[in-house]
Amino acid sequence: MASVDNKSNVTEFILHGLTQDEKVAKVCFSLFLVFYATIILGNNSEIIITIKSSEHLEFPMYSFLNYLSFVDISYSTVTAPKLIYDLLVEKKTIPFVGCIVQLFVVHFFGCTEIFLLTVMAYDCCIAICKPLHYTNIVNKRVCGWLVAASWVGGFVHSVVQVLLTIQLLFCGRNEIDHYFCDVHPLLKLACADTYIVGATVAANSGLISLSCFVVLVVSYVVMRTRPSDGHLKALSTCSSDITVVILFFGPCIFIYMCPSTTFIVDKMVPVFYTIITPMLNPFENLIPNLHTPK
Repeated sequence: MASVDNKSNVTEFILHGLTQDEKVAKVCFSLFLVFYATIILGNNSEIIITIKSSEHLEFPMYSFLNYLSFVDISYSTVTAPKLIYDLLVEKKTIPFVGCIVQLFVVHFFGCTEIFLLTVMAYDCCIAICKPLHYTNIVNKRVCGWLVAASWVGGFVHSVVQVLLTIQLLFCGRNEIDHYFCDVHPLLKLACADTYIVGATVAANSGLISLSCFVVLVVSYVVMRTRPSDGHLKALSTCSSDITVVILFFGPCIFIYMCPSTTFIVDKMVPVFYTIITPMLNPFENLIPNLHTPK
C-alpha cells in the first residue's frame, strides 16, 4: 500500500469546530470544561478506585463497570480537550497524522464501549433470568474473555476505518466542518469517488451500532418477561442505564448509518456519545446492583 505522503499533498487539516459564534463558544467552553472535569475527576475515577481497592467488589458485573469507566475517560479525552481548547482559538488545526491517530483512537474506544455495554446487558440478563446459575455462567474466566473480545473488536473496527481513510486522495481541500477527525467529514474532502468507502463505513460502523442496539433491546424485553418481585427489583437496577444507551446508540446509528451527506446537526449529534454519555454512565451505574450473588 502506498504511504500516506504519496497519497496526499495535505499536511494538516483546519477544523471548523463546534461553533463560529464567539459568545456561544465561550458558553460552550465553560459548559464542556465542567463536563470533562466531571468525567475525569468525578464518578468515573471514583468507580475505578473503589472497585480496585475493595475486596467485596470482585464480581464480574463490577469488572465490566470498571472497564466501562476507564473507556469513558479515555474516549472523552480523545476529543474533549481539543474541543475545549479550540473554542478559545481562532485557527483550529490538526496535523494529518494527528487526524488519522485521533480517528483511530475515537473508533477504538467508541466501538469497545459499544461491545462493553452489550456485554453488560448480557450479564444483567443472565443474572435475572438464571440467578441460580449466574456464578457458573458468568465467572471470572468468562468475564475476562468477554472484556478481551470487546477490546479486540474495537481494535479491528478502528483498523478498518483507518485503512479506508488513508487510501483516500486529498489534493488541496483541508477544512473539516467538525470538531474532531471522523470518516464522514474526511470523505467530503476526498478528490476521488467515495461511494464504496462510504457504503463500507455504513456497513462497518452503522451495522455494529444497530446490531448491538437490537441485542440490548431484546435483552431488556427478555428480562421484562420475568415478572416476579425479585426479578422486577433487579430489572429496575439494570434498566437504569436505558437513557444512556439511547443517548449513545441513537446518535451513533444516525451518524454512521446515514450516507456521507451534510446535515446541520452532523457535528452536534456526536457530542452525545463523545461527552454526554461518558459523563452520565457513572450516575446510571452507581445504583447498587441488586443481583450481586451473596
